[in-house]
Amino acid sequence: MLSRLLKAAALTTAIALAPLAAAQAQSTMKLASATINDVQHEWQKVFAKELEARVPGAVKTEIYPASQLGAIPRLAEGVLLGTIEAFTTPTSFMTNVDPRFQAFDVPGLFKTPDDVRAAIHDPEYRQHLEEMFLDKGLRVIGAIYNSPTVVFTMKDVTTLEGLRGLKIRTFASPLQIKPMEQVGATPLPLALSEVVPQLQSGGLDGMLVGMPILTAFKYYDVGKNILDLRFAEIVSVTVVNEDWFQSQTDEVKAAIIEAGRAAEEQVFPWGVENVQKTYKIWADNGGKINELSAEDQAKMEAEFSKLATDLLASQPEVQAEYDRLRALVDGQAKQ
Repeated sequence: MLSRLLKAAALTTAIALAPLAAAQAQSTMKLASATINDVQHEWQKVFAKELEARVPGAVKTEIYPASQLGAIPRLAEGVLLGTIEAFTTPTSFMTNVDPRFQAFDVPGLFKTPDDVRAAIHDPEYRQHLEEMFLDKGLRVIGAIYNSPTVVFTMKDVTTLEGLRGLKIRTFASPLQIKPMEQVGATPLPLALSEVVPQLQSGGLDGMLVGMPILTAFKYYDVGKNILDLRFAEIVSVTVVNEDWFQSQTDEVKAAIIEAGRAAEEQVFPWGVENVQKTYKIWADNGGKINELSAEDQAKMEAEFSKLATDLLASQPEVQAEYDRLRALVDGQAKQ
């Protein structure tokens, strides 16, 4: 009799605790970024839907755009330490973690969105990219075309000479810092969240930036001028903390990888269209878009190319990564 009662009690307890165990089995995945309403944010939203469709209820995704979890350096630190599970960012802001991230910033490597897609979505390269930074404790689960590089300036600038002496916020990559030095500007790497106060106080004269950021954060209320240099196309990645990733079940790990790949394919056309829209939004809000003369453009591209060659020569591991990307871009051009 006692034995039957104990068995019944044990069964009742197991049934009662089953929902609790299921709830405890759910993982939380914080997806952080410094931007909002751009292709990085869109990738995160699509990824969350794709992941839920594959493993319903297994992972609770929480999206934190616009530096809600801290400035860019803190977000990079968070994903390395595991306090943030995933971070979506231009590769330029990860070069201090691994110099090979610089390969994506080489001036002239990517001239169109299709150049970017041909490289980062090539199946063999995409698998290589996913695992390239595992020795740093990071796995790439998203590879995303972002936007062309432009220079926002408080004063109207129409020539390379006009950039001389200006204090320009750059990304953290040497391959964005050094080109600004080349044209005589003073580069100041800053997190996005720090830029507007510096522009308003005179601490900055402009910023190197992806076009969609300017409209998403309404920079047309701060200044009106863009110099459309287009010397590089920005690539973004979503990196996930590898220890957290490995703590998931095999089913969830596979779903994360599949959802990331599906999201990056889906948002590519969205990102291209969004860039086009942002130029119109900028103009509709009184913004001005300047382009260099053909002579200035050719001069800039030649000087930046030589600069990149010199920088790569001193970093064999970055050179090797660049060569691999260059081959994919050149292969796409021949098709």
